Amino acid sequence: MRSYIKIYGPPLLKTIKALEKIAPDMPEVCIMNLPLWMTQQMSHSQTTGSDDRAGPFSVAAVRNIFGIKDLPEERCKSIISKSGKSLGEYDFFFEWFKPPTTDQVEILIEKIDETIEPLGSVYTLTTK
Repeated sequence: MRSYIKIYGPPLLKTIKALEKIAPDMPEVCIMNLPLWMTQQMSHSQTTGSDDRAGPFSVAAVRNIFGIKDLPEERCKSIISKSGKSLGEYDFFFEWFKPPTTDQVEILIEKIDETIEPLGSVYTLTTK
């Protein structure tokens, strides 16, 4: 199950980056695979080799992306969706590991509101 976000108005890229930063504090979700611009900025060593893998990235790379040096290894391995990108008309998604409760969706909405309010973005959220 996913909660899809449609962002209206600028700054679109800053809003997407801000949404990515919500996931570490929400162990019930992972986020869509990292956008091409982010993977292009990473060095070859961050995306290859090593036994501590988090999808196509090393655990160290995931910690660097989210700016959390002590993000647990297991969370690094689960924070990025492995089901591929399927956005359609949406700009971002949070993928739930199991169907969310109403309370969990409301907590996500509160976190999104707090995170993007300073940016002035407006959004809709659809969970399906």
